[in-house]
Amino acid sequence: MGYYGCSRSSCPIEASIYEYRPSLIANALFISLFAVSALIHLIQFSIWRSHAIFTAPILLGCVGEIIGYAGRLMLNRDPFSLNGFLIQMCALTIAPALFTAAIYFCMTDIARLFGCEGTSRLDPRQYAWIFIPCDFISLLLQGLGGGIASNAMLKRQNRLAGIDVMVAGLVFQVLSLFVFILLLLELFTKVYRRGYLWKEVNGYEIKRVELVLVGPLLLHGFNGKLITKEGPFIALEGVMIMVAVFALHFGHPRVLNV
Repeated sequence: MGYYGCSRSSCPIEASIYEYRPSLIANALFISLFAVSALIHLIQFSIWRSHAIFTAPILLGCVGEIIGYAGRLMLNRDPFSLNGFLIQMCALTIAPALFTAAIYFCMTDIARLFGCEGTSRLDPRQYAWIFIPCDFISLLLQGLGGGIASNAMLKRQNRLAGIDVMVAGLVFQVLSLFVFILLLLELFTKVYRRGYLWKEVNGYEIKRVELVLVGPLLLHGFNGKLITKEGPFIALEGVMIMVAVFALHFGHPRVLNV
């Protein structure tokens, strides 16, 4: 991976941040799809005029995804752009947590709808109070690690310390989301025959799989074999998050009659 100070004219693309030029078509497509999803969520809210606490985090998450992929377009134009790299890394780290926060806020209504308030190990109101701070801690660790790694890049120093902190944040996020999935599955076991309820669960399953699969991208650092390949990034980050976000259209509280 190249250092800050390289340019297209002075260094080969193999010395760039990802050792490749991000696809213009793929990243522009993701920007378009997240924009479409945001528009649909906005239309749903304008029609139903309810559950702003569900819609707002999703809209912010879609904006974050759009900004993140705009950062990758900057890298398409200039593979050595540190600004493009930082925009992508920060935005695509924060945005997914906003999607999960949307459903944490709606757990009370969902539990009340299906009459399963007394079957959960937690009071439904406690989900947001417990798991949103967990997401905040994981994002803090990932952001701190990214800052350390980026500072090391500028000073041409070893970036492993920053990468280790980022991996720790990602692992914590995977574990907290895994615990939430277990609690969610336990909560909905008694009403599993109502298949439409699983639209909500499936969105979380997709997100959990995405986190578990994206983890290896960082385990070998920024110049590991996986992170320097665009295919795994598109499949494990872009596609998985996109499917989860569109699944939330069908898992909207009003669709579930909450």
